Amino acid sequence: MRVLVTGGDGFVGRHLCRLLRDSGDEVVTWQGPPELGSPATGEHAQRIDVRDAHAVHDAVERARPDAIVHLAAISSVARSHAEPTVTFDVNTMGTLHLCLAAKALVRRTRVLLVSSGEVYGPTAPGECATEAASLQPSSPYAASKVAAETIGFQFARSYGMHIVCARPFNHLGAGQAPTFAIPSFARQLVEARRSGESHPTISVGNLDPVRDFSHVRDVVAAYRLLLQRGVGGEVYNVCSGDGRSIRSVLDELAEVCGVVANVHVDRSRLRPVDLPSLIGDPSKLRALGWVPRSTIRDALCDIASDVAVSP
Repeated sequence: MRVLVTGGDGFVGRHLCRLLRDSGDEVVTWQGPPELGSPATGEHAQRIDVRDAHAVHDAVERARPDAIVHLAAISSVARSHAEPTVTFDVNTMGTLHLCLAAKALVRRTRVLLVSSGEVYGPTAPGECATEAASLQPSSPYAASKVAAETIGFQFARSYGMHIVCARPFNHLGAGQAPTFAIPSFARQLVEARRSGESHPTISVGNLDPVRDFSHVRDVVAAYRLLLQRGVGGEVYNVCSGDGRSIRSVLDELAEVCGVVANVHVDRSRLRPVDLPSLIGDPSKLRALGWVPRSTIRDALCDIASDVAVSP
């Protein structure tokens, strides 16, 4: 299978491309322009700005993929509050441009649009969001993903395109940017261990929210499965179904790093809106045969090891 992966230079994209190649698939990858935060062009990547409809059309036509995984996005909730226009340009208009390009292909191409569990808004204590739950986005990021999903479903209904939507919840693993909470904690803890400081203080945001965490390896395995078995026009949660407070994850990470730390709440790390609980129901994905194979402990060990060897 020839697979086009947009956002192939990102945290999830790198793990997905590795899985696809290891599985025998041919992979074409795109990465965004430097002003959107993309690094130097990788060995296999093309520099494509999804905000440019003509560039997207031409690049898809050249690639002639059997399948597309659309990962390219502004994925930071905090950044979306600071830059809502850029967020909608990339996440929503970028999806429209990709769907238009895929529609123009002669061959029938499978498209996986990667949305987010953030579209649900908060889940009630003890409850998990199913795919049938109402959508209550509380950030520009989540709202842009709802709009992107709507575009995909419209193309599926109107033009008979095979478009599947994934709603991943929080995922962890090596290579995640330090602007995200858990990698930021890991960097601070590893630096404290290197310095030999006793009971260091690390800066944190709100540690009370409960989130549904998965290992990134299980997430990308779900994406490949959805390319193969996902039903067109349907949406699937990608999650564990279990909730953990960010505080509990930090405590376990500190144990992995071998550091006993104090915490300081840095107000600059607080979001304008922070969902108290967000947990998903993975039953629909599990019915396709998806089984998580890695633990959060595995992910935390991977993050700590990755940070330890980083410059």
